[in-house]
Amino acid sequence: MNILITGIAGFVGSHLAELLAADPDNTIYGICHPNDKLDNLAHLRDRIELLTGNILDGRTINDAFDMISPERVYHLAAQSFVPLSFSDPHLTMDVNIKGTLNILESARKMKRTPSILLCGTGEEYGIVDPRELPVGETAPFRPGNPYAVSKVAQDMLGYQYHNSYDLRIIRTRAFNHTGPRQDDRFVCPGFARQVSEIAGGVRDPLIETGNLDAERDFADVRDVVRAYHLLLEKGVSGEAYNVCSGRAVSIKQILVRLLELAGVEADIRVDAERFRPSDMPIIYGDNSKCREHIGWEPAIPLDKTLADLLSYWDNRLQLSKDMK
Repeated sequence: MNILITGIAGFVGSHLAELLAADPDNTIYGICHPNDKLDNLAHLRDRIELLTGNILDGRTINDAFDMISPERVYHLAAQSFVPLSFSDPHLTMDVNIKGTLNILESARKMKRTPSILLCGTGEEYGIVDPRELPVGETAPFRPGNPYAVSKVAQDMLGYQYHNSYDLRIIRTRAFNHTGPRQDDRFVCPGFARQVSEIAGGVRDPLIETGNLDAERDFADVRDVVRAYHLLLEKGVSGEAYNVCSGRAVSIKQILVRLLELAGVEADIRVDAERFRPSDMPIIYGDNSKCREHIGWEPAIPLDKTLADLLSYWDNRLQLSKDMK
């Protein structure tokens, strides 16, 4: 089966490629931005085919679809860092909306149209009344940042293209997910890197952080990509699916547990400058639709995820020391 992954060089894309490439019947193609680093794919280079291109270039995407004739498309390429969406909303809207439109238009023009997974986010639900928890797929959209707005638009594009052109499209709304290879601009790997550096003696025992009271729904990235695979196998076309753990954990709990797992102590300093312009105190999702439709449920405990994150940053720190 020919499979195309946009954003394959990223955190989630590399884990998805790893999962799908384990099946010898799959031929995995990936589109990488010219500026992408390929470190996440180093162990997969003999099992995947990489194309260089920008999803904002419709002609490049058309050419890729014509060459590959994909049977399945996982559209993961996105500008997904919320703070950047505030500082550069134009980039966020262009990549996440226009880029998705280019993917859908290229798919629509194929003689044999592929199944498509559009990777959305739990951020689409925005500020949620505690009485609405856990959040189900029928909850209203109240996006609280430009990134979430762009993903609502992507979500609705997928819904419209399914209805208008009978494309087989699965829309996901993945809540927070983390694990090895995630950029340290995000909260869990950001903490894990600092904790690893403190344990390794290259950082003073001080961690500066934003809002520690916020409670979020964290899943392991390896569980998330397994859900994506099953959704294109068994999901109902046109439907939206929450991909989440179904429980909330505070950011403070994450940090404290990382410190405990590493066996180190550190002072914690809350910096109000790191708070988002708009934020929600608590959100967690309802994953019952995934359970019922595709038989998926999270399998990796949070402690395992955090321990693997620490191990990843420990290895990177050791590699950095060895190169000096």
